[in-house]
Amino acid sequence: MDDVTRVEWREWGDAAFEEARAADTPILLSLTATWCDHCHEMDEETYAVPAIAANINDDFVPIRVDVDRHPRVRDRYNMGGFPSTVFLAPDGALLTGAGYLGPDGMRQVLDSVRQLWSTKGADAGRIPRPLRENEPPAGELTDDIPAQMLGQLTETYDETAGGWGDGPKFPVPGALEFALKRDREMALRSFDAVDANLFDEYDGGFYRFATEPNWSGIQHEKLLDSNAALVRAFANAYLSTGREEYREPAERTIEYLTTTLWLPDETAFAGSQAPGQDDSYTLEASDREAAAEPPVDETVFAGSNALAIDALLTYAAYTDDERARRYAERALETVRETLLEDGVVVHYLDGDDGHDGDGERCLLANQARVLRALTTAASVLGSEADGDVLADARAVADVTIERLRDGDSFLDGPRSGPGLLDRPLRPLDGNVELADALVDLAVLTGQQQYREVARETIASFAGASDRFGVQVAQYASVAARLLDEPLVVRVGTAAGSDLHRAAFRFADHEKVVVPEATDDLESETARVERGDRVSEPATTPEELSDRVRSILE
Repeated sequence: MDDVTRVEWREWGDAAFEEARAADTPILLSLTATWCDHCHEMDEETYAVPAIAANINDDFVPIRVDVDRHPRVRDRYNMGGFPSTVFLAPDGALLTGAGYLGPDGMRQVLDSVRQLWSTKGADAGRIPRPLRENEPPAGELTDDIPAQMLGQLTETYDETAGGWGDGPKFPVPGALEFALKRDREMALRSFDAVDANLFDEYDGGFYRFATEPNWSGIQHEKLLDSNAALVRAFANAYLSTGREEYREPAERTIEYLTTTLWLPDETAFAGSQAPGQDDSYTLEASDREAAAEPPVDETVFAGSNALAIDALLTYAAYTDDERARRYAERALETVRETLLEDGVVVHYLDGDDGHDGDGERCLLANQARVLRALTTAASVLGSEADGDVLADARAVADVTIERLRDGDSFLDGPRSGPGLLDRPLRPLDGNVELADALVDLAVLTGQQQYREVARETIASFAGASDRFGVQVAQYASVAARLLDEPLVVRVGTAAGSDLHRAAFRFADHEKVVVPEATDDLESETARVERGDRVSEPATTPEELSDRVRSILE
């Protein structure tokens, strides 16, 4: 029994579904998150009402799921935000669903579902469309793909407030990075809007999003994954412009990550911080300092930590920031030693029950993000990293291809588990993240089969590319990297040399830097490549700058 809600919540698992089948009773699935203010509000305002709780306990099998710990459940049953209130048949098929429900709304929905179940039973269940369509719409990779995405960004760009769209405003780091290379003015105005409206000037870090088009209605939760992605995006804006106003938000967010979200005992980053009291964000600094610190979810999520490692190493490569590098190395060690087992990424670790169960291993998003962290570490740290990071990267890539590739695209995880978890789901974002990391892995290892897998993966969704919105702008970035060979800087010195450090600071953020490339390059020199074009060797940062400029002309 939950002390707050009075509902007798079951855990997600076979036992709860078996109970529903045996009783021929529908399931009430509550999707929540520790950082979700409205989830806690619904617990206090709706599930705590004795009559409502009794009705749920008597006529339904109630299941409570933390969406961060169970992303495959989240992605199959999300009703558009959290909380999600979802009603299922005992086989997991969807009956109906909603978001937040107050007491009156919940009473009405409970009555409606009872009526539906009594008249139609399990026949009322349906399978959501993404789980019915087994293959994505494949197509050809052409220059139309990045052009169409740029058109989408231009069409939906908010000239007044910055950012994209006329609804809730999210920071969309992938769109910021895509636009940074292709329409810098639009990108920088959107960076400015994100900084001005979502950045916490007091504690550092970025809030999750704004509910209104003018960036009002700020939702004050802070998530590790979105903050890490924004550190990388702002670092890349700094690379592009050299302007301190883009470096400073990245630096202060790193300070937030390495203090508020850093877990010394685990030597890794916590998953999120919940909002504080609504009025605390309007207080003066001295009063805010006295306010209670919002709670932190100390779960260590592998994918979110991998994003942080990638972001901190990227920032360190551009700035020589030792703090960023040091914390990235420590978190990388934890991920490799604790959350990575023979190429399989374990979803999370916490201080209470350790690893999650086997059903939450080898998830596509985690595999892709850890692969990205490992390739970035190989590029930035080289042999200074503890152990062979490229060997780990190859293991992650190979396991992911072996276990999750189905046709030319990838499933989100193992096809097993209760409810609709055995239904194949091919998330576009996870496929894109993996393909992007595979492009870099192919360059770093010289193994072109990884690039071919990346190309086939991106092509497998190309038939729908004209309908992709700004939230998946990274798809167009990866397509462009596959259409045009990426810029590669090979450095015949150890990581940390003047040439190696300089290599990161030329050209744009889509290049690949390969340290210690002594097999085909003289020591103490560097070379720039793009496809068949190969520069003369450079021996100084100034010469390297000239070689990069020449190749790009």
